[in-house]
Amino acid sequence: MPEAPTIYEVAREAGVSIATVSRALARPEHLRPATRERVLRAVAALGYVPSGPAAGLATRRTGVLGLVRADVHDPEVEEGHETLLYADEVLRGMERAARQAGYAVLLAVTDPADSAFDLSLAGKTDGMVVLARTVPPEVLERLARRVAVVLAAGPREPEELDHVGVANAEGIAAATAHLLEAHGAASVAFLGGPPSSPDAAARFDGYRAALAAAGRPVPAAPDLTGDFTELGGHAATGAFLAAGQRPAALVCANDQMAVGAMAALAEAGLHVPEDVLVTGFDDIQLARHVWPPLTTVHQPMRQLGARAAELLLRRVDDPEQPPEAVVLPTRLVVRQSCGCPGP
Repeated sequence: MPEAPTIYEVAREAGVSIATVSRALARPEHLRPATRERVLRAVAALGYVPSGPAAGLATRRTGVLGLVRADVHDPEVEEGHETLLYADEVLRGMERAARQAGYAVLLAVTDPADSAFDLSLAGKTDGMVVLARTVPPEVLERLARRVAVVLAAGPREPEELDHVGVANAEGIAAATAHLLEAHGAASVAFLGGPPSSPDAAARFDGYRAALAAAGRPVPAAPDLTGDFTELGGHAATGAFLAAGQRPAALVCANDQMAVGAMAALAEAGLHVPEDVLVTGFDDIQLARHVWPPLTTVHQPMRQLGARAAELLLRRVDDPEQPPEAVVLPTRLVVRQSCGCPGP
């Protein structure tokens, strides 16, 4: 008597995963019609009859989604100092969307040099959201063969993965143009982020585009760089001023560095905005509470996390769907640090 066909043979015949076979039989509404029909034709051709235990094994879920971000540590500040307020906001948005779908979120803080982290995490989640450049592309490809993966922020590398990003260049271009056009800033310096950050690179591109549009000289590199932390912005700006540099305006690649830059300007006896105009990027809560309140570019950080979770849940339910790329808009938020009057 010939052996009964297995779910693995059906998956091979249909050219899909065993999870997709199981969904076609148990939850067909979660599949595209063409995929469902292909699986059902393979089932009929092979005479496959699913068993209860096998079906349960194929569709088993952990009920957990992962969020992976890089470790950023300020060795010179006291324990508990928040260095990644941006990542906290993304996590909040992801947690809310996951909770509404009945999922929990596992936060994984990793060293980009650790290429084996996926071996321990892949089996603990149904899918993972990975923040920009936290994981090398070759490791992401390996991870995506184990679980669903969505990239958040940064470039879409690898391109076959789902991705959610924001309009970085357009946002910084708007802030830079505001300083040039509304305030007539004679010189505008750029405080960039880490050279390895794709978001920092995109924001520098936006700054350069605004200068070019205004007929101003376009630099090849940022005037000064930090590490996206308040401490990094303070140190970079202090060194810049100590070298005899004093721009009319300073565009910062994120809010935390802008706050540090404003402190360094104050220590040098310079006032914002009377002596130097300052803008940031992110619109974290701290931006509206510093003095003067920080003009910045609002990016929808919580929406970024929520949309990443939504894409991830779709990918978990249907691994065969085409990859999707989403770009969320940014907007300029004008406050007093750029020289505009208060509300």
